[in-house]
Amino acid sequence: MRKEICLDRDWRFHLDEAIDANFMGYDDRAWREVALPHDWAVEHPFDVRWSSGTGYLPGGIGWYRKHFFLSEEEAGKQVRLTFQGVSRRARVWINSNYLGQHAYAYTSFSFDITEFIRPGENVIAVRVEHTETADSRWYTGSGIDRHVLLTLTDPVCFREHGVFAVTQGACADRAEIRIQYATEGASSVRFRLMTREGKTAGRTTGRKPSGMAEMEVITPRLWSPEDPYLYTLRCEALADGKVRDRTEIPFGIRTFRFDPNLGFFLNEINMKLKGVCVHHDAGCLGAAVPKNVWKNRLSKFKGMGCNAIRTAHNPPDPDLLDLCDEMGFLVMDEAFDEWEGIKNKWWQGHNVYPPKHFGYGEDFPQWHRQDLSSMVLRDRNHPCVILWSIGNEIDYPNDPYVTPLFREVMGNNDANKPLAERLYDPKKPDAGRLAKIAAELTEIVHGLDDSRPVTSALSFPELSNRTGFADVLDLSGYNYREKFYEEDHAKWPERVILGSENSHDPAAWREVEDHEFIAGQFLWTGIDFLGECPGWPNRISRAGALDLRGKEKPLYAQRQALWTEKEMIRIAVSSADTEDRGAWGESFRWEGKAGDRKRISCYTNAEEAELFLNGKSLGRQTVSRASGRRAVWLADYEEGILEARTDGARDSLATPEQATEIRITADKQRLSADGTDTAQLTIELLDKDGRPASDEMIICQVLGDCSLLGLENGRPDDLTCYAENHRLTREGTLTVYLRAGKSKGTGILHTRTSGGLQANWRMNCR
Repeated sequence: MRKEICLDRDWRFHLDEAIDANFMGYDDRAWREVALPHDWAVEHPFDVRWSSGTGYLPGGIGWYRKHFFLSEEEAGKQVRLTFQGVSRRARVWINSNYLGQHAYAYTSFSFDITEFIRPGENVIAVRVEHTETADSRWYTGSGIDRHVLLTLTDPVCFREHGVFAVTQGACADRAEIRIQYATEGASSVRFRLMTREGKTAGRTTGRKPSGMAEMEVITPRLWSPEDPYLYTLRCEALADGKVRDRTEIPFGIRTFRFDPNLGFFLNEINMKLKGVCVHHDAGCLGAAVPKNVWKNRLSKFKGMGCNAIRTAHNPPDPDLLDLCDEMGFLVMDEAFDEWEGIKNKWWQGHNVYPPKHFGYGEDFPQWHRQDLSSMVLRDRNHPCVILWSIGNEIDYPNDPYVTPLFREVMGNNDANKPLAERLYDPKKPDAGRLAKIAAELTEIVHGLDDSRPVTSALSFPELSNRTGFADVLDLSGYNYREKFYEEDHAKWPERVILGSENSHDPAAWREVEDHEFIAGQFLWTGIDFLGECPGWPNRISRAGALDLRGKEKPLYAQRQALWTEKEMIRIAVSSADTEDRGAWGESFRWEGKAGDRKRISCYTNAEEAELFLNGKSLGRQTVSRASGRRAVWLADYEEGILEARTDGARDSLATPEQATEIRITADKQRLSADGTDTAQLTIELLDKDGRPASDEMIICQVLGDCSLLGLENGRPDDLTCYAENHRLTREGTLTVYLRAGKSKGTGILHTRTSGGLQANWRMNCR
């Protein structure tokens, strides 16, 4: 019967070249022990020598080795080794036998290692090469940064990705499910749909080794963001009347469709996609993000009113899609940021010329079919996935594609682009080529999944609508091009248009609300991320509604006011002496010098709000959709308390005072003593009144069999090495990540401040 083994524990790691490390008998006892997922880049100092685009962190060459043992019975099975992601250029060996290589950092890949496996000890060796850091427009990470799995099956089994189930139709009374399957040597197959309570909701059989089966479900419970109900599809392959293989797949019954005039429908209910784009890193954790960290972030998005995620700009960690299934998020699953043409890679600051030119474009001609197929095959059973995106801003003007239709063109980030870079140059690749590539990629996707539309996030639709690029897509995604919504809908009334990337400006959301045919939008971004920064010493992009700690920013409060119904209000503050940048330039902090002129914002979904400073009313204001659900007051700073009130909600900010207490909270009370389980902790400095206190340095020490993974404050210019055990708080808080060891017992996080406060948190490992 099928057995899946997670190989995340007990890897040996060496940074730098290691001659003969692919040999099974190589002595790796002096190498460092690590657990997966692992990203070595965040263990090293930030350095201006590296690329601003990837957050000033290094790359290099790294070797990983894993010793594991199989019994005689296990070694007699069919064995497949799967890597869910390696950044990047992985070469893999098993027991000294070379299996092959994989270039892309974000797609899963696997090898059939049955021929090379043996009873007793087996050794995997992986060489990871990431020597050029200016190879991406955002932080990539370096290492085996996703899970590694070993799958053991009978020779009679379902093929890899051999089951694909689709809801053909569904209503309150019944649902029809189509199951496409492929096996190795089975005489028949059978499928059973199980409820969470273990009852059978539907069943069907297939009488061929490969083929199609149909299943009917009576009174199904439909999957949705409000009720993300998952069944389990139990799949069995039989031979000689015996079950030889069994696998189970989470399955959500749902239908969806995009209408060119009415937007998006889920289970025949019209709704707007309230989405965010997310990159794959988590600050101090780099690209090696544990599942619970993603869960915490998605929980925050739920509170913001978000119901959709775009994986910018690459296939995501499978853990993220599992959580989107479980928590109820609709997903645009994206494949590439560049095709044949390599985009400008900023290494001295965003849009600081000259750029470098490295990236996936070097690999696309050889690897695009395999990588795109890998994404679709791996992710097509997720009910959360509603869109396949074949590319992001591939049509960005003059980067590198050009057209004689426009003599001079600027993109949305080209304020500093030299004139020569804005002009048509016939020596550069012609944008007409993109339609041909898009047609090929769309055909690849349709061949693997005919149940979801294909899109691409267009940065230059005014051109792509003329070259034929948009014509080969099922749906057109527009990046920051709200001004063309009405005009293009009138020109192409049968075409579906979606905001695939949009600013936080409330005006962009009003374009969605005011146009029934626009299905929704995806904000740039949901979370701050490493890289794509303006230049040293800033190491991150600050585009997120959440910062790198996973804490809310004023952008979050603004979106909460626009997207949620439960009455809320949040106060944010900026200096009145600077340009009013709205939520972008604000903080949740009331501090300054007496007499400083302050701009005070209240974000609320109520109709009116009143603001008080030290108990004195500063006035009452109406709040409207036109104002972006924002009311603004100007006032001179004085120490004390700001308080905002509506009829059903309150918020307050107080001048931060010296800390008198450290409060530690965690997302888990217990951890598994498996060497891989993690906890996310929030350290808060509180003053005598229990309010957020002045910022101080926090020093952390871990006692017992557990380890400190990192400290994150989200400060853009904090260049403290992530490997250090100390960090300054931000707005009185700090996020800490711990990993359990392999021994049962109690681990202790001991914290102290530069001011002398101390506190402990006990971690129970079982």
